[in-house]
Amino acid sequence: MHHIEARPGRRDVPGAQPAAEPITFDGTVGLFTPAEGRARPLAVLFASPWGLEEMCTRKFRRILAERLAQESIGSLRFDYPGTGDALDGISFRPGVETWSETLAAAARLLQQRSGCDRLVIVAQGVGAAVAGRAVEQMSGLEGIAFLAPVVSGRFHIRELSAFSQLINDKLGLKKETEAAIEIAGLSMPPQIVGGLRDIDLMKTDKAPAGNAIVFCRSDRPADSAFAAHLRTFGGNVLEAPFEGYEKLTSNPTVAVVPETVVSRLVSWVAELAPREGAERGPSLPAEASSHQGADYVETAVRFGRDGRLFGIVCKPLTQAAEGKPTVLLMSSGYDRLAGWGRSTVEFARSLAGQGIGSLRFDCANVADSPPVDGHTGQVLYDDVQVADVREAIDFLESRGMAPVVAAGRCSGAYLGFQSALVDPRIVGLVGVNPVVFQWEEGRSVDEALENPVQTLEHYSKRLLEFGTLKRVLRGEINVVQKVAEIFERLAMRAVRPLARAVGGLSARERAVLAGFRALHGRGVPVSLLYSAGDIGLEELAHFFGQDAKGMRRFPNVTFSVVQDSDHNFTPGHARAAYLNALRSVVSSAAKR
Repeated sequence: MHHIEARPGRRDVPGAQPAAEPITFDGTVGLFTPAEGRARPLAVLFASPWGLEEMCTRKFRRILAERLAQESIGSLRFDYPGTGDALDGISFRPGVETWSETLAAAARLLQQRSGCDRLVIVAQGVGAAVAGRAVEQMSGLEGIAFLAPVVSGRFHIRELSAFSQLINDKLGLKKETEAAIEIAGLSMPPQIVGGLRDIDLMKTDKAPAGNAIVFCRSDRPADSAFAAHLRTFGGNVLEAPFEGYEKLTSNPTVAVVPETVVSRLVSWVAELAPREGAERGPSLPAEASSHQGADYVETAVRFGRDGRLFGIVCKPLTQAAEGKPTVLLMSSGYDRLAGWGRSTVEFARSLAGQGIGSLRFDCANVADSPPVDGHTGQVLYDDVQVADVREAIDFLESRGMAPVVAAGRCSGAYLGFQSALVDPRIVGLVGVNPVVFQWEEGRSVDEALENPVQTLEHYSKRLLEFGTLKRVLRGEINVVQKVAEIFERLAMRAVRPLARAVGGLSARERAVLAGFRALHGRGVPVSLLYSAGDIGLEELAHFFGQDAKGMRRFPNVTFSVVQDSDHNFTPGHARAAYLNALRSVVSSAAKR
């Protein structure tokens, strides 16, 4: 049984494009993007990659789905069991069958929802291996697009193991579980790991589909070799360069969607589905897109103007505790609403177990929420996100779930602070590693993300490392820029006492201090958490002193420093500190 949320009506606000239609099925969440106009007789099913690659490419798949819809082609994307927003408590069988069977179920659902018997699979990374096992359970498969495919599962597991160690070393993290693969707080189930080791697409003995296109990475000969292998079975097999793969998959916050790949892929799919004979898909009854876990029920929703924002409401199975505010969980950067390492999912479900409801959502142009006109580029640290938060609270209020406690990390913490200043329905605030409380007017967000400023302690430590000297000699470090950053930090530290004494020297400083006074005046409990050595501590010290003694003026504010953690609060003990802060602030806000 699948459940579909009612689709909003026609757009009545320019640029307010609706998000995809949420569908829950087989314990997971799917997003169906219907064809615009008269649908072509073909639909697209996405078989996603896993882990950090999946997080980085979330927006990429949403853009592909939107572009396909413009070509009158519907599509469905979804989370594998045990990943993203899928339910917890999954019992995995040996091999990759738990994932491949869900892909096959998604194919049947897409055929029913779109009214199209013919399908194309767009498989990236691990998705290629999963699709390879699922095609025998599918009908009407017209073609497969392979994007940077995992051809040898055994090689991929070795590569992931090495990458995991590299990431942990860079972030200063220790492996916390016995999982064979653990990257950025995500653990691949051992059954899936074992199943992937047995997969080698070069040993397939027949074509998975009559049409195929392989988007090849320039530094991976195995991609082209796989395309050549497919040609031995006949059919129509094409190759295309996967331009910009590294920029797409290195970091979700600075990921660059490769327009050439989007255009080439959409054109290839469209060529397989002529407009002649196009028809509109069936209209299914509207039902709540909900499913439930052990002690929570989640409903995937669209809200805001014309359903432009995608989110998930998580509520206790039993009656929510009376008088407790709802927690509004905001993503950091361009991380999808499931959060870094599924942390937001973890928080939402833990809170539900204690009678506390929550909403996690993607702001416009983040992950699965489409942009609005005029904001198709950078949206971080922009007032447009404050408007998204207000619409989220409007939605919760309409369901009797306001007021709220706002919570977020990094840019999400900034967004929570700024939103609390303009919306009195925010009665509590939890911020993790906010780099700034007020963005400096005229400062480039893109430049700040590409070249993040570090603490003076970080610079002094790196300066003494031999590796830093080698990078300087190779021209990999802009010495002039780094020296300027160091002098800027020194200057800021020098004027701190004067700035605090006069209530701020700049408009930014005055605005931040006025903001804290306003929250204190309203009695809003605020909890700030930082990783030891995080750059955000520089901002805190600028306004409240190196030891934060100046915060005594604001008894509604507490702060703590978590040792042995990274900026993302990846380790379990850091997440526990975050969750405890949420519970504490909710409790304090409920007593007001």
